[in-house]
Amino acid sequence: MPPRSSPTVRQARLGAELRKLREAAGMAAREAGAFLGGNQAQISHIEAGRWGVSADRVRRLATRYSALDQKLIDALCAMAEERRKGWWEEYRGILDPGFLDLAELEHHATHLRCVNVINVPGILQTEEYIRAIHHSYRHVLPAENIEARVEFRLRRRTILERDAPLPLNVIVHEAALRMRFGGRKVARGQLEYLLEASEQPSVTLRVLPFTCEEFIEATDAPTYVGGVVPQLDTVQLDNPMGSVYLGAEAQLNRYRMLIDFAECSSLSEAESRQLIHHLAREL
Repeated sequence: MPPRSSPTVRQARLGAELRKLREAAGMAAREAGAFLGGNQAQISHIEAGRWGVSADRVRRLATRYSALDQKLIDALCAMAEERRKGWWEEYRGILDPGFLDLAELEHHATHLRCVNVINVPGILQTEEYIRAIHHSYRHVLPAENIEARVEFRLRRRTILERDAPLPLNVIVHEAALRMRFGGRKVARGQLEYLLEASEQPSVTLRVLPFTCEEFIEATDAPTYVGGVVPQLDTVQLDNPMGSVYLGAEAQLNRYRMLIDFAECSSLSEAESRQLIHHLAREL
């Protein structure tokens, strides 16, 4: 079987975690490849996510590496056994792979934490709001691509509608709430939907007000995707050039601290709803 040309973020992450275990054991890729009856190239392909690996081989490698974190090993085995294609695969070849990677991460997540300063988080955007944001792309994106983007973003909400909804913690800046993408009617509809969503038991919504003097972070909007074990957490950064995915321990720590700080600096849930209700009435 030829190597994958474009591994998904989860496939690449599985390989990266196996590489970490090997390096922690002080073992060369050549030795690990020989252990599996192959060579260095085989291990390199597996660790880059270009080749699949069975759960049995993951366990054999973990044993060879003297890896003792059973929860992590079990999680890696579960990732290795993933064969069922999710709804996002319907959009492969239509949308950028980064869109699909985010939906897949959200599907397998244990929780999500978002901080947005300019826009409402994508997973809580109304159809009209999504269309308004993509309106500026109408001269560079075919109409069918915009429709696919709108449909795809709305379908991401399935994680909030399933029998066991995914816990979602959203922190949105007052600046984003005051943006009038699409005009007053669209903006008001978006604020009303946020109020509706905030009543869901699985959704926690807080607002960073303009009066906050401590929190000044205003770069790429981070989404912190909780993994089955902390080592598999992922940060997705959304920017005009596409998605960036981070998984190194230092990077995860930085964004955990950033989101914790934003949460401490934000209004309470009740105060946040009051502010959103006030802004909606102003429209």
